[in-house]
Amino acid sequence: MTTSDYATYIAGLPRVLVGAATLFRDERGRVLLVEPNYREGWALPGGTVESDDGESPREGARRETLEEIGLDLPPGRLLAVDWVRGTGRPPIVAYLYDGGVLAPETFDAIRLQEEELLSWRLVERQDLPAHLLGSLGIRVAAALDVLDSGTGPAELEDGRPVTG
Repeated sequence: MTTSDYATYIAGLPRVLVGAATLFRDERGRVLLVEPNYREGWALPGGTVESDDGESPREGARRETLEEIGLDLPPGRLLAVDWVRGTGRPPIVAYLYDGGVLAPETFDAIRLQEEELLSWRLVERQDLPAHLLGSLGIRVAAALDVLDSGTGPAELEDGRPVTG
């Protein structure tokens, strides 16, 4: 196969988008959420993985955390992977990493990326469904279950655990 044939072959393959986020908690178990200015609902620090530039999901989660909340923290273990179908876009493969329990002074050091975010807050586990829309809420719940049980990572499709 020539280089040109290979490039044509690659160009014809299906595409997926990749996202990565990090789940940070405080000593009371509350989850750090950020409020985007470009859509409804809240989110975790994270975003699109720059795969065309060779970035891995783990690297993307760290970069996005630094960009969005000003904290340069390496992600911990993988908690969940979610295959999220969508209308009018390719599927998204969403990676969710453990950010651990942060000390109060770390929360004091948060600096929001004002171009994309309005605010941040710590949210009790039982209040997460009111803040996290769609499959994200189910993904975060699955990740918290992984942390509780010590198992994982969770394999999800559209936020729901895969059984089989």
